[in-house]
Amino acid sequence: MFDPKAIRKSFPVLDQKVNDEPLVYLDNAATTQKPLSVLTKIQRYYETDNANVHRGVHSLAERATADYEAAREKVRAFIHARSTKEILFTRGTTTSLNWVAKFAEQCLRPQDEILLSIMEHHSNLVPWQQVAEKTGAKIQFVGLKNGELDMEALKNKLSDRTKFVSMTQVSNVLGCINPVKEIAQLAHEHGAYMVVDGAQSTPHMAIDVCDMDADFFAFSGHKMLGPTGIGVLYGKEALLNQMNPVEFGGEMIDFVYEDHSTWTELPWKFEAGTPNIAGAIGLGAAIDELSALTMTDVAAHEHELIRYVMPKLRAIEGLTIYGPLDDEKRSSVIAFNLAGLHPHDVATALDMEGVAVRAGHHCAQPLITRLNTEVGATARASFYIYNTKADCDKLVEALLKTKAFFSF
Repeated sequence: MFDPKAIRKSFPVLDQKVNDEPLVYLDNAATTQKPLSVLTKIQRYYETDNANVHRGVHSLAERATADYEAAREKVRAFIHARSTKEILFTRGTTTSLNWVAKFAEQCLRPQDEILLSIMEHHSNLVPWQQVAEKTGAKIQFVGLKNGELDMEALKNKLSDRTKFVSMTQVSNVLGCINPVKEIAQLAHEHGAYMVVDGAQSTPHMAIDVCDMDADFFAFSGHKMLGPTGIGVLYGKEALLNQMNPVEFGGEMIDFVYEDHSTWTELPWKFEAGTPNIAGAIGLGAAIDELSALTMTDVAAHEHELIRYVMPKLRAIEGLTIYGPLDDEKRSSVIAFNLAGLHPHDVATALDMEGVAVRAGHHCAQPLITRLNTEVGATARASFYIYNTKADCDKLVEALLKTKAFFSF
């Protein structure tokens, strides 16, 4: 049985007061908290196995290498990739998407097109802007319809000039879940590569990169119970073999001559230098935690919270909620504004009640501009495995207190 009250006991950070109020942590889209199992695994690595990986033959190095590569296999199984050769460890989603953008520079020519949605995080927009400047390719944007991706517009914008389609699976503002499997099929019909930003989906739902037929898929460890500074880029093996390494140096070479070098095999040709060993091991422990809960139950729990809290939020006069009208099409992200208040003031007032939410443009300024929020920002509450219906009630109560305090 999925029991968030029992789950939260494994998260020491949640057992505290903020401004003399019990902490209600609702900033999970930014980063999630870390369970004892992850913290212990990282600590044990540093206490007992701290050594560099792959090259050493002493016992510590062999144990560290075994744990590091075991984490890669856990990632492979978690997202249902075919081979660990397709799993590259990076610093996070941003780095992963930048690596794909560098590959795009190898492929794109003037008049080629890159198709994005208007809801993209800056990490899946700014790198493509740089690629467009360097190659002469053009960026096309797909807009919104009823708080969701406009699929008819997407179909109309796809053409044989489209070479890359890069889209988030779940919006970090709207909370909408995009049909990436359908989009990938449409992209491939036009000969385009499909790139998926999975930062907001991988922590919250079952992922099968083969079933969705993504050419590339990126996500971060810290949004799914893991440590910061570790992420993953999945790529189809044939494409990764075509890609040039982004960084050069030790670990990623086969042989170095005086005038040239050759690269080692996948996945290590992309992992120059000493990798984030503790981060990868911590991510592996996080995957163990989520796998024990099952991602089906994680998604079901979050949808239960959304179904519970949305009617209560909609009943608050002056509260505007952004995203899909159908709650069944939502993830656990809720962006909102209170009329007459800047979201930073709302977030500050909620913090005084112990409720932690995010406020700002959420690294999605084109989307915020398109939403016409007037203040160029929203507040955002986002839920995870350790949140409860009591947390939902506290959010609603804190918003009503905020309204009363500012007397409108």
